[in-house]
Amino acid sequence: MVSQKMKAWVFYEPEVMKYEEVDIPHIEDDEVLVKVKSCGICGSDVAYYWGNSSLETPNGKGPLILGHEFSGEVVEVGKIPAKKNLLKVGDRVTVNPVQYCNACEVCYRGQVNLCENKSVLGVSVNGGFAEYVATHYQHVYKLSEKVSYQEGAFVEPLADAVYGVKNLDVQLGNKVIVFGPGPIGLCIASLVKTCGAGEVILAGTRDYRLEVGKNMGVDRIYNLSEKQSPYYVHDFKDEISKLTGGKMVDRVIVVTGSKQAMQMALEVSGRRSVIVYFGLPGDKDFLEVPALQSTFWDKTIRFSWLASFTWAEAIQAVDSKLIDVNQLITHHFPLESLMDGLMVAKEKRGNPLKVMIDVS
Repeated sequence: MVSQKMKAWVFYEPEVMKYEEVDIPHIEDDEVLVKVKSCGICGSDVAYYWGNSSLETPNGKGPLILGHEFSGEVVEVGKIPAKKNLLKVGDRVTVNPVQYCNACEVCYRGQVNLCENKSVLGVSVNGGFAEYVATHYQHVYKLSEKVSYQEGAFVEPLADAVYGVKNLDVQLGNKVIVFGPGPIGLCIASLVKTCGAGEVILAGTRDYRLEVGKNMGVDRIYNLSEKQSPYYVHDFKDEISKLTGGKMVDRVIVVTGSKQAMQMALEVSGRRSVIVYFGLPGDKDFLEVPALQSTFWDKTIRFSWLASFTWAEAIQAVDSKLIDVNQLITHHFPLESLMDGLMVAKEKRGNPLKVMIDVS
């Protein structure tokens, strides 16, 4: 490698992040070095930068390179994956940022998303808003030539969406409500349709996102906040009651941290229903569960966190074009303009869905 330096955005503390020249990571025997091509901006990146959420570092701050949704090209291979002929220089890859230990009790049970010793690229160790990333080889997935680097960067949120849908346990003909038409919510809405849902209802607060859902095959869209919207409904619970003859729906998944949406999910779900909470609420938010009715109606309430063994399925979904994630990628910025991308994502300038950073 000609240069031993790289460009990277180093986060120090809320609203303090600098574009610097830093050392290219040195890899260990069980790692590979990836030259980053594309890295998506996640809502958590926005939250970390503006101080609405703490990093998983010892002090909750930096210095740390953010960015966990990325793809790239392998440029150096450690001794262990090289000896096993698992990866080689030039491989096009995407990377699972949740690097579990595979040795603790929960990992033994296959619950690797809950690993007690995990490190997370871009959250607890350096991530993808840089020219290079070092990663353990077991968390690297090859991409076919049919998959672009920006599609490869979208695999991480799609893998999370696949896990959420698995937790939802959709049965043929189910009526399903998806709260939150962000990139992951839109993927979930599309996936539950392919799983055989009879009717998919998408609820949110921005028309442009709801309309993308309609184009992706959602049956009904509702705007819960903008009174001037043609999709606005004043009483969503009443609307669902009328639509279902008072039976309410079979499945609800909440892909937002909105406390109002989380509470509403309990009100629009019916007998033997399954509710999955997927978004990240505030640390002081609490649900008021109608315990007696939920018991009499035999409801199942689940929470979904990260992705557990769903990466191969997500890659297959992208490779086969089961979901065209390109329609969800609305903005591109070069690495040096990351701050502009974060502002677009935060302030919803230009109706963004997924903002992508083109690194190289």
